[in-house]
Parts: sequence; structure tokens; C-alpha cells
Amino acid sequence: MGRNGIARRTLGLATAGLLAAPRLASARGKQVLKVIPRGDLTVLDPLWTTAYQTRDHAYLVFDTLFGLDAAFRPQHQMLEASSATPDGLLWSLRLRPNLRFHDGEPVLARDCIASIKRWGARDAFGQTMMAATEEISAADDRTISIRLRRPFPMLPYALGKASPNICVIMPERLARADAFTSVNEMVGSGPFRFLASEQVPGAFFAYERFNGYVPREDGATEWTAGPKKVFIDRLEMHVMPDSGTAVAALQSGEVDWWAWPEADLLPLLRRSRDIEVREADPMGLVGTLRLNHLVPPFNNPAIRRAVLSAISQEDFMSAVAGTDRANWRDGVGFFAPGSPCASTAGMEAMTGDVDAARRALREAGYAGEPVVLLASTNIAILKAVSDVAADLFQRLGMNVDYQAMDWGTVVQRRVRKEPPAQGGWNAFGTFWGGLDHFDPAVHVFLRGNGAQAAPGWPDSPRLETLRTDWLNAADPAEQKRISEAIQRQAFQDVPYIPLGQQRGITAYRRDVTGVLDGVPVYWNVRRA
Repeated sequence: MGRNGIARRTLGLATAGLLAAPRLASARGKQVLKVIPRGDLTVLDPLWTTAYQTRDHAYLVFDTLFGLDAAFRPQHQMLEASSATPDGLLWSLRLRPNLRFHDGEPVLARDCIASIKRWGARDAFGQTMMAATEEISAADDRTISIRLRRPFPMLPYALGKASPNICVIMPERLARADAFTSVNEMVGSGPFRFLASEQVPGAFFAYERFNGYVPREDGATEWTAGPKKVFIDRLEMHVMPDSGTAVAALQSGEVDWWAWPEADLLPLLRRSRDIEVREADPMGLVGTLRLNHLVPPFNNPAIRRAVLSAISQEDFMSAVAGTDRANWRDGVGFFAPGSPCASTAGMEAMTGDVDAARRALREAGYAGEPVVLLASTNIAILKAVSDVAADLFQRLGMNVDYQAMDWGTVVQRRVRKEPPAQGGWNAFGTFWGGLDHFDPAVHVFLRGNGAQAAPGWPDSPRLETLRTDWLNAADPAEQKRISEAIQRQAFQDVPYIPLGQQRGITAYRRDVTGVLDGVPVYWNVRRA
């Protein structure tokens, strides 16, 4: 899961004492926007984690060479131009003039080169791009030359994708750091400065407008592309102890915006004349049940398929987001609804027939082995999917070992490859932003590269071959055909089980305008 959650609410808790200290930091006479973020900012370096709040933070502090528009097409961001030779083996990227870092130093090609290399050592899509790269060099201070071993037409998309880890541009002195060593000095060239001295872990962090930022002069401001014009002086992030405090703060006007309110509070928020509630991120969050392919029983593909066949996405999503279907979708395959790769290919494998699945389990050879389910109990939506999964396993006749823990412990346990009796695991539930399930390039849970895959370690040479075919396909129709083939193969190999999509709904006070669709960014926003 790429973010910290907000604990279940404790209704009636007053907000005045909680918000008093951060409010003292607000500069008088300035335009201040107060936001409840997805969670606390525990990691600053956007390459050190895939946490969504760190990605959101990175878009404020840093800039990227390309951005994504509303059609998810890469557009020039820090660049004024880019071109590739007819054979696709040499790319030239030209920086816009007058770009500066927050310390006043100019942004140069060598900064970009060091940043690309550091990102390419850590990010899965970046690793794919770097494997196709022969050399990255600076033709001059504003021109980056990328010489490839083989054509890689998706280079602009790789450098501009919005799914973590994003390719942010740092000063060379910071980007030279090892990709697996966290950078904590936040010097970017983005539209906001991070105010490190004001951060209160677990409670508060803040930014101020970077007056030296030069927005693009052209293009539409949408998603992460186009002119990033900042109309507020100061941005404050108030981390709430529970959702009851959060909803009270938004209703009273103590805060202006709640980035991701809990679904069961949406009816209450919608009744307020002062609050706008809308679907801002059409990609939403996609629920997943990850299975461990290394150890019994889920090392047996027939057993994985039997469990898959019993899944009712409606059961999972209604537990997560309530019975109002306006808050969630079922019928979700291995690509997020709304993405060009989404399809119904192979969906007939998910019948929801528990009796048939129980028979299929016996025929596949399930012999009562314990199923260790890592259940995160401190994040409401993860506990919901864990509880529904445990109930389903029991109805299938499986021997469930429900191990309750916080999400941080799940993250530590899931990397262990030992058998469950020695501290390993069999299954856990999590959520991904729909952008992370957008296509085969960024979809980590669809990798079938065995020991190099994400925890769960599926080994599927066919999935890997199809991914390579998709990356090499230039025609959208061919990509669509390959995506459908990938989904059909995933229904056979079952690298994970898709559980449905929670819609990406946000809530803010009506005197806030200019809120963009997509990941939460705070340029283009005004306060009346």
C-alpha cells in the first residue's frame, strides 16, 4: 500500500487544541491553505518509498522533465523541446531557460542526468529504461542526450509518469547519493519550498511558495502538466489523529481541504452547503489480495485459481466503502477502470461461486495447510479487506491463521521468504492508486520475474514476455490486444487477486477554487 491511513474516527473530539500550534506558524496577511493529507510525511525522499504522501510532497518541492495531461499523455514540463532520431536510438531533451533550484543555483543538464540515473536504479520502469540505455550525457548546460541500445519509444512516459517512484530533478550534489540511501535535504526547483524546521512528526508539515519558480508559458494546466501557477503563499498539512477530528475540522472551517475522506463520512459531508464533495481522481484506489507463490498452499496455481473463482468484489468493496455504489466499482480486472488497458478479458474466471471453489480446492490438493493472513488493523480499508478475506478462506474450508498487526509490521513481514511457520506469510490485502495499475509499464504486482518481483514473487515467463511486447508496441490497438492477453494470462497465473476499485473522492470548502483532477497538487488553487 502506497500511503499511510487515517484511523477510525473518535466522534466529538475538539479540534481547537490540535490545530492551535500549527496555526501560530501561519504568516499573517498571507494566503494560507490548510489541508488534511493522506497521512503523515514520514519519508521525504521520493525514491526511498512508494508512499503516496511522499509522491504528493515531491510534486510540490521538485519538478519533472515531463508531466501527464488529462489523457495521460506526456507533455514537456521542465523541457522546452525533445526529439528522437528516426531510428529511435538518440533522444535530445532541451531544458527551458531560467530554471532555478530553491538555493538559487541554475538547473543544468548534469543535474538532470544524475537525477535520471538515481531514479533509474530504483524504479521498476526506470530500470527497464536504463537497461535500454547506452549513455546519458550533456551536450551543453541545457541539453540532455540519451543514447539507447535499442529503441524505447516510451521514454517520455517513463520520465513523466505519476505513479511512484517519479523521476524528480534534484541538484547533482544530492542526486549523486546512492538510490538506496535516503536524501533528506529538500532542494528542488518545484513551485513550493519545504519548511523543514516546522515539521512536527505525526501532526504537521508545511510549505511556502517559491517565488523563483518559472511556470510554463503554454499548455493546459491539468494533472501534472501545464503551467504550475501558485496563488497561495503558504500550504499547511494537518495530520489528524482520527477521521472524526478531520470531519469536524473541515465542517468548522479550521481546515480547507480533506484530500481523501473516508467513504462512510461522505453522506455527512455531502449534506453541508459549505463543502464540495466530488470524484477528483478517476483512477481511484484498487484493492488487491497478494498471494505468496513460494510456499504452500499458494505455490499451487490450481489453488490460486480456485480462490480467485470464489471472489465477490462486491463483498470486499461494500466492506471498504459502504453499500453506496457511487463510492466503488466491481468488475475490475488487472488494470484500473478508466485506463486504456482495462478490459473484460478473462473476467469469467471470477464467478463468486464458493461451493464450486471449495470443490476445486479439494481437487487441486489442498490438504488443510495453515494460511497465514497478515491483517493490518490500524488502517480501516485494509482491515476491511483482511476481514472479508479471512471469512472467505474459512468458508472455503481453509485453515486460516489471522495475524493482526499494524501496516508497518506487514511491510516488514511481507519481504520474508521463509515458510509461514518460520515467520513468513501466505496472503495480505492492500490498495494501490489506480495510476499504479494503469498499464504494464508501471504495474508492479503484474510482474512475473520471480525473485526480482515484489513480495509474493510470482514467476511467469509468459507475463514477462507479454510485458516486453507491450513496451515495444507503438500502435495503441496492438497495445490493447497485448493488454488483454496479459489479463487472460494473469487469470491463469494469479499473481494477485483484484478486489475492486474505491473511487477517488475528495472534499474541500466551497471558497477553494481551481482544484485539479488527478493526484492532489496545490498549484492553480485559489481561496476566495
